[in-house]
Amino acid sequence: MERKLLSLNIGRANLHVWKGKTENSAIGKKGIEEAVLKKNGFIGDYVANREFHGGPERAVCLYPYEHYLLWEKEYNQTFRMPAFGENICVENMLEKDVYIGDTFSFGDAIIQVSQGRIPCSTISKHNRIDSLLGRIVETGFTGYFFRVLQEGEVTDKSNLTLIDRKQENFSVLNGNMLMFHDRKNKKAIEEFLQIEELAIVWREKLLRMLEG
Repeated sequence: MERKLLSLNIGRANLHVWKGKTENSAIGKKGIEEAVLKKNGFIGDYVANREFHGGPERAVCLYPYEHYLLWEKEYNQTFRMPAFGENICVENMLEKDVYIGDTFSFGDAIIQVSQGRIPCSTISKHNRIDSLLGRIVETGFTGYFFRVLQEGEVTDKSNLTLIDRKQENFSVLNGNMLMFHDRKNKKAIEEFLQIEELAIVWREKLLRMLEG
């Protein structure tokens, strides 16, 4: 089954003024028709905050389209893609339905789900809604990241097709709930850590939870 791509986006880091403070961010991405996807991300796509973005295990950021409808209803305003700084916005790929390690063909590329997204305050600032970050964390509707298994060209017509599923115990949403809300669930964290495809940065954070 193909998942429909609704937008393909890249962007450079730029200075933004939020509440009188100047910050450097690449959240303001723009839609494009085609791009080359490499191990570290799309050529022409830049990262400002490397704590939350970038690197081979965060090469592609996806945000599910259905959340746009939810936030528009909740906040009574329009969110225009890519409002959440995502590289791709896709239908029918909610966090609850996608699992760590899921592998998809995407144009000439092959990509694999590596981790949920740990969102930062830039999302609230960019959309000028102070409570948005908190609601994203509360719901676990964060979007998620992919690593690139095979580099290649993609276009805004390149839908995603699931080609391999490694496990069905931990969806992205399950992982988000552990990371944000269930940090003392030692048994579940230990099970989650058994997934080989889980990103190193998440593995390190979860190990610190166990030690703490």
